[in-house]
Amino acid sequence: PFRGHTAAVTGVAFDPNAAELVTCSVDRFLILWKLKTQCSAYRFSGHAEAVTSVEFSPDGQVLASASQDHTVRLWIPCIHGESSVLKGHTAPVRSVSFSHDGYSVVSASNDKLIKIWSVCYQRLLFTLFQHTGWVCCAKFSPDGRIIASCAEDKSINIWDTRNKICINTFSDYEGFPTFVDFNPSGTCIASAGSNNTVKLWDIRTNKLLQHFKVHRAGVNCISFHPSGNYLITASSDGTLKILDLLGERLSYTLHGHKGPVLSVAFSKGGDKFASGGVDAQVLLWKTNFDTLNYEEVLEHNFRRAHIDDPPNLLDVYPRSSHIHDERFKSVEVDATFDVPDIQTPDPVIIDIRAPSCISTPGVDKSEELPRPSASSARSSKRKAENENGSAVLSVGQHRGISSSVDCALDHIVGQLEMLTLTISILEKRLTCTEDRLKECIKDQQKMLLKENQN
Repeated sequence: PFRGHTAAVTGVAFDPNAAELVTCSVDRFLILWKLKTQCSAYRFSGHAEAVTSVEFSPDGQVLASASQDHTVRLWIPCIHGESSVLKGHTAPVRSVSFSHDGYSVVSASNDKLIKIWSVCYQRLLFTLFQHTGWVCCAKFSPDGRIIASCAEDKSINIWDTRNKICINTFSDYEGFPTFVDFNPSGTCIASAGSNNTVKLWDIRTNKLLQHFKVHRAGVNCISFHPSGNYLITASSDGTLKILDLLGERLSYTLHGHKGPVLSVAFSKGGDKFASGGVDAQVLLWKTNFDTLNYEEVLEHNFRRAHIDDPPNLLDVYPRSSHIHDERFKSVEVDATFDVPDIQTPDPVIIDIRAPSCISTPGVDKSEELPRPSASSARSSKRKAENENGSAVLSVGQHRGISSSVDCALDHIVGQLEMLTLTISILEKRLTCTEDRLKECIKDQQKMLLKENQN
């Protein structure tokens, strides 16, 4: 368990290497947990109201968050905490999600609109509107060609991102869908329902493939395993359930949260998943059914996710629609009795306050994401220290580390972050220089050839 939020945890997401976990909460903060070092975490502040959704970009270099303050923010997940604000919605934003290439972000809002934003230029690209109720969730397909969205008007819409039109609609008259996501191959979508159900749809044949009724309360979030063979669900009944899609059965029921579970997500490799709930806890779980590593999963799904190939259905292919009304037998796991080493103190949380942020109203803004510099890092650190007396806040029991050692460690971490960022920027500039040099050499060769021909 990770404890650092003071209110319900509304979103969890892993970076591509599963080295970091980001969480968001009603307490208006994002916390970046370092999973490999297990020594510290970073708390980012910027949103004025509850944060409802968070996600890493595919390369792990940018974070996107949605909030009830009507904005979407793009963050650089480092010690400087700089962010850019995307303004355009007129109501709370419910979800945010990156495209497969990381160039675009889709957001869903209570203003009944879906907006697609450019990450590089931080501007609005276009808006999708057809829902007549609050839009709960919107997700890009693995190849980025379509978007799936669900709303409280009891509909799930499929959108063509090229033509910017709705090409299909699934209706659910039993309740309204609260969350939607694509399977790794992009051939099916799964929806979580307020009526305690989880449904799996084939978006090519427009048929309901599987229908699970395994929860006693509304389902708030779902996440596909990278293999596409498992689906994990988070419910207001306080449990997580893992569904075996090939076996069409309930495999595991997981207990650990005290109250409704609001968010869940698998890591990209599938060996871990995290969950967050109303109890303000973040639980990190390790799977025991993973048989494919991430490289094998990518190779397995490449042909189906590639933009030039037609969809295929290899992961999920039941013979007919199945309505699961009977109770399934499953293994129950209670994390309150199963988590080892519960005496370990919680990680040190470093508060990050950005000195400034770029606001992006409408579609006119075309500036790039701010690049953290050494001067901005020092000024932001001095500002945080002047306001709070210290940039490091201990959570849980005191570890007995003196303040001088604590400050020294903080300084070392900051310097390492700065060095990493500097090297990254230098590498990018070196790459650009090499590309330009190659172009110049090619141009000179062409000119020499023309002169020889003449």
